[in-house]
Amino acid sequence: MKSKNQKYNHKKIERKWQKFWKKEKIFSAKDFSKKKKLYVLDMFPYPSAEGLHVGHPRGYVGSDVYSLFKRMQGYNVLHPMGWDAFGLPAENFAIKTGTSPKISTERNIKRMRKQLKTLGFSYDWSREIKTCDPSYYKWTQWMFLKLFEAGLAYRAKIPANFCPSCKTILANEQVIDGRCERCSSEVYQKEVDQWLFKITAYAERLLKDLDKIDWPEETKEMQRNWIGKSEGAKIKFKIKNTPYEIEVFTTRPDTLFGVTFLVLSPEHPLLEKIKKEAKNKKEIENYIQKTKKKTELERISSKKKEGVLMKGVFALHPFSQEEIPVFVADYVLVHYGTGAIMGVPAHDERDFEFAKRYKLPIIYVIKPPKGRFEEVYEGEGYLINSDKFSGLFSKKAKKVITKELKKRNLGKFSVSYKLRDWVISRQRYWGCPIPMIFCENCGWQKVPEKDLPVKLPQIKDFKPLGDKSPLAKVKNFVETRCPKCKGGAKRETDTMDTFVCSSWYFLRYADPKNKKEFASKKFLKYWLPVDLYIGGKEHSVLHLLYARFLTKVLYDLGYLDFDEPFLKLCHQGIILGPDGQKMSKSRGNVINPDDIVEKYGADTLRVYEMFMGPFDKEALWSTHGIEGVRRFLERVWKMQFNLKKKTSPKLLSLLHQTIKKVSEDIENFKFNTAISQMMILLKESEKLSLSKKDFGIFLKLLSPFAPHLCEEIWQNLGYKKSIFKQKWPKYNPKLIEKEKITFIVEVNGKKRDRIEVQKDISQKEIESLTKNLPKVRKHLEKKKIKKVIFVKDKLINFVVE
Repeated sequence: MKSKNQKYNHKKIERKWQKFWKKEKIFSAKDFSKKKKLYVLDMFPYPSAEGLHVGHPRGYVGSDVYSLFKRMQGYNVLHPMGWDAFGLPAENFAIKTGTSPKISTERNIKRMRKQLKTLGFSYDWSREIKTCDPSYYKWTQWMFLKLFEAGLAYRAKIPANFCPSCKTILANEQVIDGRCERCSSEVYQKEVDQWLFKITAYAERLLKDLDKIDWPEETKEMQRNWIGKSEGAKIKFKIKNTPYEIEVFTTRPDTLFGVTFLVLSPEHPLLEKIKKEAKNKKEIENYIQKTKKKTELERISSKKKEGVLMKGVFALHPFSQEEIPVFVADYVLVHYGTGAIMGVPAHDERDFEFAKRYKLPIIYVIKPPKGRFEEVYEGEGYLINSDKFSGLFSKKAKKVITKELKKRNLGKFSVSYKLRDWVISRQRYWGCPIPMIFCENCGWQKVPEKDLPVKLPQIKDFKPLGDKSPLAKVKNFVETRCPKCKGGAKRETDTMDTFVCSSWYFLRYADPKNKKEFASKKFLKYWLPVDLYIGGKEHSVLHLLYARFLTKVLYDLGYLDFDEPFLKLCHQGIILGPDGQKMSKSRGNVINPDDIVEKYGADTLRVYEMFMGPFDKEALWSTHGIEGVRRFLERVWKMQFNLKKKTSPKLLSLLHQTIKKVSEDIENFKFNTAISQMMILLKESEKLSLSKKDFGIFLKLLSPFAPHLCEEIWQNLGYKKSIFKQKWPKYNPKLIEKEKITFIVEVNGKKRDRIEVQKDISQKEIESLTKNLPKVRKHLEKKKIKKVIFVKDKLINFVVE
């Protein structure tokens, strides 16, 4: 036992136990253990030059608390870490500093690895991966080839999003409000030959299978919206005096008799064939050229819905055969639906604006079930002015009209998706080379699997060129032999979108040293799918959608026996700077975790980040708050010197209440209330007698949050084996059932929640416990508490302004 006067020296303690855990491989996952497996995964970081700020570890601490807790419950836990090392952030930093991306990335990884290790995370570092390592990206290239063989990777000339600052093509998901997500430069459209993955072939499964997984509903909804399923009909409008027809997709075939014009996208392939029929061909061509200078955002957000009438060109209504004018307008995009729309101005706000501008007829064909006609009525109702279909309600009319169109070979039921194929080509250097070769005689050929990986050559000048990758200048990389005819050929010089690398990394952790395959089926079957995935909400669409897509492809090809990668998903809330703003270097409000660890210790930072508030909500950084947590840990340290032979009955009851609550709270990611409960227990322990045995139970409860401190005190108490080799405590129901009461929580006299607590709880303690309850917190946020009404063992009422 240490001397009572010995102070809590976090630096010495943390170094000691981190060294011990590494030597004894305490946190190594055991392949094929008879224990029940649990795969807990963090979204791996890209190695930033700035390293971590205190906001980054919050998710990592949460996953670590859960992993340590589950290990002590008897699970065989896989908890790995790696680096999303390719891509724009790393390359842009290298360009800025004039350093090779390979060198700067390795340097940044080294720094961030040290930061993570300093925080005492229980990662199995023996499984560490880097996406820029040839032993990893060999399998990224292999997966590309498998998609190519399956017809899911293809090359096409398409209008793509081009960032003039990053000088590269961006996927649609990487453009936010018309700007590059990395540098915020305005993006414009550019026709380029690109490699794409056919993610649209999986649209329906990606949508439907969201029901199979335990994810936040908000995240599921974001994916549903991105996939954007619409059910309706494809309708053909024949073009008068030509063999051509315009096909439109509409969700409202019931409004067909209200069509007074058609609009084609300026990129529509039919335009080349029918514009010669127009009397104003030159005007149309000028308009098309003008459109090319606009961004997609400008086109769809412009309040002016303008276009050019194709004079002398008319479409024929599929039923009435009436002539319908045809326009070209840039607010219609070629990749949405069919690239053509039917204008129904009486029942669509956008069509109404267009019709007014060009003085086009407005025909009302839907009568509202209740109320009067509106200028534009977009709801459903009874059909009028619709020939034999008049009188039908919209729902039935959609089916009847579509059926009639099908009989006439002029339409059919159709499903449309907003989702577009994934553009994976990047005209950048720092990325995974695309394993394809172009031969003038044989066309595009795969690099043979035996020749993988196609290694990224080291070059001095890696600055982007715009239309092509800097690799195009590397003669000995570009010039090669055709795998088919053995003649001279050229390698593809584009590299892959870094999201391809991160869409399968979770599979590699199961078998990271395998040189013959990305992971053996035996290892994949044991460890996968991921049981719990933790990361930021900002990845709700991009990374998560791509990872789900690739998993389904590998499942279909027979490499996996599951088709959803992440069974449960949890998002951590961001930590705001002391000024209430998101932490950023430009604002000067970044808190470096190294400074916190140096002054207060890693355990203090870990406990504080879990105590700040609900794990999935944003929280404000407070120096006062972290000092309070440090004092709590110092009191835990002192407790080891004041133990008694026997625990008092009242304290024993509270201890078992705490076992129950902490266990349930960790399971449900309510880390802040688990810590609150342990604080209450510690306070009572300082007043009443607590035995060595029961203090040991308390240490086990605290150990996932403060592993170094608890390991040290555990050893001081005379125990030989690591605290993390002990079993998680179980509560005795008989010791808590008589002492529990249900407390009502009100805000301004209205019941907002209820909570089960120990009898005789003080007002201060119940305040601390209830303020952070999610249902209560939302009614207290940004409001001043005027007074608190406390009725012992019954209720607490917060009176707010």
